[in-house]
Amino acid sequence: MSARLRPIATSRAALWAAIAVAGLIIATATLAVRAADRLVLWRIVHEKCVVDQRANGAPAPCALVDISGGEDNGVAILKDINGIAQHLAIPTRRIAGVESPDILDASLPNYWRAAWAARSYLNARLPHELPRDAIGMAINAASRRSQDQLHIHIDCVAPDVRDALGAYNGRLSADWHVLPFLLKGRRYWARRLDSVDLSDAAPFRLLAEGVEGAKNDMAQETLVAIGATFAPASPGFILLADRADPGAGGHGEDLLDARCAIAGAA
Repeated sequence: MSARLRPIATSRAALWAAIAVAGLIIATATLAVRAADRLVLWRIVHEKCVVDQRANGAPAPCALVDISGGEDNGVAILKDINGIAQHLAIPTRRIAGVESPDILDASLPNYWRAAWAARSYLNARLPHELPRDAIGMAINAASRRSQDQLHIHIDCVAPDVRDALGAYNGRLSADWHVLPFLLKGRRYWARRLDSVDLSDAAPFRLLAEGVEGAKNDMAQETLVAIGATFAPASPGFILLADRADPGAGGHGEDLLDARCAIAGAA
């Protein structure tokens, strides 16, 4: 590199470093606010995204707001402050979380279908489009979350989780059972779900009706859905559930990877 170019490169490096530091400060401040206010997500969606969608057809700061069926039946997609590509699917109605009495109501919108459809926003931030078994969605137990507005995390699957489930794929069935191995230190319940896009499935009800003790205390349950392809070429999902114990478990988000190492984005 010539001497004349070195000051430009140095200046450019300093600029990017300053931008990175500024971003870190903003993210840290936002995290602190979120930790203190458990309804930040609800306010962002209800007071900003939905309002902007109605007024301008541009749902900032959300990526998408679909209230075509009315606000009580809508969903917003928001880029999470955490992670390279992680997004959140958030109802536009007020609903606290997995423990909500409404969660098993058949008339409730299918938020899992909406979350899966939103993987396009995840892929748009990555070097290349991910296969379905590299994408997962998770909702944490009430005692393991930071926000009291229902939100489904949409993110890359942790590489070791993908490998373990891929090796076990052929032994899964439509019956819930406890996996014979640990995922991130926890023994998850698992089952196969044959569905292309979850439009014909109700994961919350499958959890409540299929996992022992879940329906009586949904607040302590975490639920994860990871894309899969079953032999010979049947698209579907692997559902995973874990119950929060004192001080551990109930955090299905652990099976996802905010760094998206699986995409070569880390």
